[in-house]
Amino acid sequence: MPPLDWEVVLDVGAELGEGPVWRGESVSWVDINLGSVHETDPDTGYDKVRHFGEPVGSAIPRLNGGLVTGMKNGVAFFDIDGVEERRVLIEVDDAQSRMNDAKCDPAGRLYTGTMTQDDRRSALYRIDPDGSVNSVFDGIGISNGLGWSPDGGLMYYVDSSTMRVDVIDYDPATGSVENRRPQVVFSEGGGIPDGLAVDSEGCLWIAFWDGWCVRRFDPDGALIRTVGLPVAHVTSCAFGGQQLDQLFVTSASAGLEDSVRPLQRLAGALFRVDPMVTGLPVSDFAG
Repeated sequence: MPPLDWEVVLDVGAELGEGPVWRGESVSWVDINLGSVHETDPDTGYDKVRHFGEPVGSAIPRLNGGLVTGMKNGVAFFDIDGVEERRVLIEVDDAQSRMNDAKCDPAGRLYTGTMTQDDRRSALYRIDPDGSVNSVFDGIGISNGLGWSPDGGLMYYVDSSTMRVDVIDYDPATGSVENRRPQVVFSEGGGIPDGLAVDSEGCLWIAFWDGWCVRRFDPDGALIRTVGLPVAHVTSCAFGGQQLDQLFVTSASAGLEDSVRPLQRLAGALFRVDPMVTGLPVSDFAG
């Protein structure tokens, strides 16, 4: 029997595992519905969990320690001791809105988006290190995967409701964007594009909800590789390990019918995949 492309790092049955980030020695990731942030040592399996008491869409390390987290009503800044310093409120007039996926550009600016139960009411925002909030795109359905090309001149973005990944011209000096256009358009039946990561060759690794896999696409959008997983709801991925030569993949158990749960006992697990390529480092928030 050929070796598996994946292995289980932690089997905790997360309701909505998302947002993996490599933190030097461990993988940080969130369980959105439970409002928790996990910090998992992939070698020992030790898992430290912090509960926030409200949905947590993302948790990004800050350059000088602490976290910046996407919450139900905006973005919260926590110091190194875990004390909330301040919170930037976003879309507070929409009771259905919550923060979703987030990532920092190479300069440490935070890009974070929202989602609601109704399509096209959400948006993507940029949070600068000084805490100012800038609207990047509106009319978004479900704001998800983010990444940048190795030279920083292109930004990749997934609005899951569009069934595609877009590429955008990006100015690394200012954070300005222009010329958003489709990079890869996906057909129905292969899953919904969710979180993504960019490797050192400029290729995109995209997790597919209801797709049972992560897929790798070259910079021109051609499919190179598919890594099948034993769960339907694959949510996001991030490079990690000391050489950034491992791919960590989150998944979810939410939304599965009772009849299929016995067939997906690893739903909600954190997986590790051998990508056979190294990834790009992802910046901490500079504020």
